[in-house]
Amino acid sequence: MQHVVFNQKGGVGKSTITCNLAAISAWQGLRTLVIDLDSQGNSTRYLLGDEATAKQPNVAEFFEQSLKFTIRDKPPGDFIVNTRWEGLDLMPSHALLDELHGKLESRHKIYKLRDALVALAADYDQIYIDTPPALNFYTRSALTAAQGCLIPFDCDDFSRRALYTLLENVQEIKADHNADLQVEGIIVNQFQPRANLPQRLVQALIDEGLPVLQPYLSSSVKIRESHEQSRPMIFLEPSHKLTQEYVALHDALL
Repeated sequence: MQHVVFNQKGGVGKSTITCNLAAISAWQGLRTLVIDLDSQGNSTRYLLGDEATAKQPNVAEFFEQSLKFTIRDKPPGDFIVNTRWEGLDLMPSHALLDELHGKLESRHKIYKLRDALVALAADYDQIYIDTPPALNFYTRSALTAAQGCLIPFDCDDFSRRALYTLLENVQEIKADHNADLQVEGIIVNQFQPRANLPQRLVQALIDEGLPVLQPYLSSSVKIRESHEQSRPMIFLEPSHKLTQEYVALHDALL
């Protein structure tokens, strides 16, 4: 199964959700890959920490080779690195993604990622794709390639209003490029159950018939420690409430 984690708004937890769901997949024994399409590289740093370097194989090199004439391209697996956790691999981000964007778009390379996922299908049970906070070439490539779309929601009224445009964009790509694409659901992130506004906003989504997933992910300072140590929650503190919420959410998606 290939999941793209997408929201056009920044700061909603895309990288955190991507890496924690992927880490749980690997922890459960599933062969798992994360593809980091955001030039900021948050997923790359989260999974590799100080081991992340500009010289390692990366997703920018994968896309860059499509702009050159070669007798034989390197296979997608050549751009993947291992993380420290068994069964969890990564196609890292790179700052070069920003420079390549216009060239890739003008030369219509939007199906290259889909082709790569087809080639990697036999090697991985679960693939999670982290995307930039924009509907650009890389996000469209991911939506064209994946089977499922997960939408983080951070209990903000601006985010609620933006959801409708986001869902329209996903449906347009489904109609034009990827008939298999499904919205798996909206992931409520940083939820504070005792606060009135988050409860009202989430209930409004449910009342409007939007696919809100359960459980909601709690707001916790523990996630900062997880980021600082470059250690997803399942490997940092498996018994923590937030970890168990991630596990329940992951299992609901299987």
